[in-house]
Amino acid sequence: MGADVGVGARVSLGRSGVQVSRFGLGTAPLGGLLRPVETQAAQDTVAAALDAGFGMFDTAPLYGFGEAERRLGRILAGRPLDDLVIATKVGRLIERGAPPDPSQIHQGRSFWPAGDPEVNPVRDYSAAGVIRSLEESRARLGIDRIDIAHVHDPEDHEDQARDEAIPALCELRARGQLRAVGIGVNETALPTRLIATGVDCLLIAGRYTLLDQSALDELLPAAIDHEVGIIAGGVYNSGVLADPFGAEPTYDYLPASAAIVDRARRIHDICHAHGVPPLAAALQFPLGHPAVRSVLIGARSVAELEENRRLATLSIPTDVWEHLQAEGLLRGDAPLPIAEGD
Repeated sequence: MGADVGVGARVSLGRSGVQVSRFGLGTAPLGGLLRPVETQAAQDTVAAALDAGFGMFDTAPLYGFGEAERRLGRILAGRPLDDLVIATKVGRLIERGAPPDPSQIHQGRSFWPAGDPEVNPVRDYSAAGVIRSLEESRARLGIDRIDIAHVHDPEDHEDQARDEAIPALCELRARGQLRAVGIGVNETALPTRLIATGVDCLLIAGRYTLLDQSALDELLPAAIDHEVGIIAGGVYNSGVLADPFGAEPTYDYLPASAAIVDRARRIHDICHAHGVPPLAAALQFPLGHPAVRSVLIGARSVAELEENRRLATLSIPTDVWEHLQAEGLLRGDAPLPIAEGD
């Protein structure tokens, strides 16, 4: 990847033909992940992303229990959508009166602290549940079409995801009601098993990053073989790559181990030795692999968005990647991003 392609440069997402921007906006932070975000700040961030040329917006019913979709939709209202790709997810219905989902609570704290305590997600990977989920997402977004639908976190529901959710989405794609079908997870074994079920793309969070290249083992080769496009999310591994020197760095939303913190600090040290911001390396590294078509950037404010946009397009010399490989921090079989002029 040339360093100056810009966040809005378009590439094809696997065999789907959908043209996605090299960087997309992930809206989990705008749904209040881990800490609340004011509505106006969230909507200003979406508007700034549109103005900056972001061409893909990724959301989900889970994010803020519907709030991220509503906030995104308020800014999309009245704007032309022809050049935008809107992705959401299925597998969870948002219902008032449902009990709390234990997977969304850790050490007594909700991942969505600003949410209405009477509203909670309910798992449903049935064909009927998938269709209902998309209808409700369209209503929250206030738009007629959704381009990409990912089956969200089906690790404990693999059979139903394979036998009902994915076929239902593929049928909607055949009818022209979706442009691409995907799976959104934070592990590699399940999507590798399901990659031949007709999906066009996979959203993989945290498994192809400067800290974790486990997707190289089987998933990324399978994606190449099946012409399935990869969208990389969670490239900061939920925080430890952003600030491994802080008081409580997190990895996959849990306290990071001493080994992970040490590895992240070594990555920071090498990047700084080359005069490169570590977060720029974190954002750009996944795009070195030909299967990875887009990287999601999260932001809670216009200032964060602008900083991430700057980092995403900063030129990084090849010797940074080579130094990280020489120190065993990047796998030797990881394709390296190509700097402009190399």
